[in-house]
Amino acid sequence: MANFIEFFKAWGAQLHETFIVQERYKWLLEGLSNTLVITLGALVIGVALGTVIATVKYFSDDKKLLKFLGKLCDVYVTTIRGIPVVVLLLIFYYLILKSSEGVVVGIVTFGLNSAAYMAELIRSGINAVDIGQLEAGRSLGLSKMQTMRKIIFPQAIKNILPAIGNEFIALLKETSVAGYVAVKDLTRAGNLIRNNTFDAFNPLIAVALVYLILVVLLTGLLSKLERRLSKSDRSKKSKKKL
Repeated sequence: MANFIEFFKAWGAQLHETFIVQERYKWLLEGLSNTLVITLGALVIGVALGTVIATVKYFSDDKKLLKFLGKLCDVYVTTIRGIPVVVLLLIFYYLILKSSEGVVVGIVTFGLNSAAYMAELIRSGINAVDIGQLEAGRSLGLSKMQTMRKIIFPQAIKNILPAIGNEFIALLKETSVAGYVAVKDLTRAGNLIRNNTFDAFNPLIAVALVYLILVVLLTGLLSKLERRLSKSDRSKKSKKKL
């Protein structure tokens, strides 16, 4: 028992030396803030641009201009998905956005990278909606775009919500490489503490726990949203039966 007490006393002293001395815990808070800003900014870009790409590809059979844009979208998706995100980050930091801050570079890079995957997720969700929904909308006098916006797209989002949630979680973890372009994200903050204190265990475990907590919280929120959507679907079906 005495050995356990001594162990926890020594560990407490080490935690104090690692995080409290010189207020190094603030580095983790700053890193967490940058990680969340990059993730949320990239998610907005990814969803918005991914939706545009998926819509263009869906309508690309109608007109020559849209066919050309559809081919460009195919090239974009193939290129972005074929380049590792770290290499893409370095290209944007050193070649394309040389005068921009690291956080901005991170948002743009991860956003464009996420858009390529989001586009395929959204496109698959749209294709999963029964073709009869499109025909029903057109028979009611709606244009193809109106049918997409009012009928098909809401159903597609429900179908792919779990996949979008997984992409969000993957995006959060992908931002851990933002330190390559001098961004003090959560992972880099842990490394800075490790370099300054020569304590590898506590900073790295702290970073891992923060990521784990974030993922668990996101998973819980997404599960709650899925249950709410499925509950609303069941209530609508029961009303139709009545």
